[in-house]
Amino acid sequence: MNTAEFDEIRPYHDEELPQIFDELLSDPAFRQVAASVFPEIPFELLEKKMRGSKTKRDFQVAFSYTLMWKLAKAHSDGLTLDHSALKDKTKAYTYISNHRDIILDSGFLSILLLDEGMDTVEIAIGDNLLIYPWIKKLVRVNKSFIVQRALTMRQMMESSARMSRYMHYTIAHKNQSIWIAQREGRAKDSNDRTQESVLKMLAMGGEGDVVDKLMEVNIVPLALSYEYDPCDFLKAQEFQLKRDIEGYKKTVQDDLRNMETGLMGYKGRVHFQVAPCLNDELARLDRSLPKTELYRQIASLIDTNIHRNYRMYPGNYIAHDLLEGATAFESHYSKEEKERFELYLKGQLDKIEIANKDVPYLYNKLLAMYANPLKNHLEACK
Repeated sequence: MNTAEFDEIRPYHDEELPQIFDELLSDPAFRQVAASVFPEIPFELLEKKMRGSKTKRDFQVAFSYTLMWKLAKAHSDGLTLDHSALKDKTKAYTYISNHRDIILDSGFLSILLLDEGMDTVEIAIGDNLLIYPWIKKLVRVNKSFIVQRALTMRQMMESSARMSRYMHYTIAHKNQSIWIAQREGRAKDSNDRTQESVLKMLAMGGEGDVVDKLMEVNIVPLALSYEYDPCDFLKAQEFQLKRDIEGYKKTVQDDLRNMETGLMGYKGRVHFQVAPCLNDELARLDRSLPKTELYRQIASLIDTNIHRNYRMYPGNYIAHDLLEGATAFESHYSKEEKERFELYLKGQLDKIEIANKDVPYLYNKLLAMYANPLKNHLEACK
């Protein structure tokens, strides 16, 4: 098999790392960031440790693992993973999850998998986030492959087909698990739905019909539940800006602020719940259905598995009651928890600094972000 077609998008091979480490270590911007992330370690020691990493996994264990747990301890009330739905830990899977944080969704998953004695995942990452050359190099050292975004329609089709072939190759030949979000970009209102375009991309590679191709990549729905979303106020703000300004688009600076807020903001408890591999359910589908209907059913299967496996926190129940002006879920939270959550929302609203700030609208948007996972969960558990 000719794998050269993947060279532009794949993670680096281990034998390429010394050259990439040289390039990163001689880049002033990278040196500055590394020194600020690990202020307690002299740069010479970081350099030595980096050059001592012979594989991508060595690098992840030496740097990414430490950094992710450092962030988790400083900015969350703990991470948990329930991986018990997958009995075979030696197989490679495609984890398809809802998407809350640009960096941490896949980062936290990888360190939790390492703690389970499993390998980290390869990560699908949009090239719109790779705004500096050192970031692009660093993510490829950290087992990311690149999703190309700003392309013409024809280029997009070619790029998607290549990425699909790469993912099939990674699962089948490298026996390497992958993480991919269920949609492009985060669901701003936390109403998580799988984009059928993601499934169509996955079915461009592989052999057989749509169902065969999707079974080849061993899809595993994964539900991520953050008690608090540090970017909630930025998402609410974006809703108002899109409402008020025709053609509003986020800038690179906005993306950077979202990344930084997501990393450094308070997340409360964070839980990852793995659902069973979809292959048994896919095998039961009626393959004679039109493709559009098949994709719709498969997206719905993923959504139901994600929604069913959300972990609910007091804030989800409180937000639902506040939004509905009801007390249907008051048995799920205390008076103190309600006061604390309302205080949290007020604090987040105060962070929004835009012209013509529409507080009732923004408040409702924040409530919806916390109520929607509960609405979807109740619907999926019927």
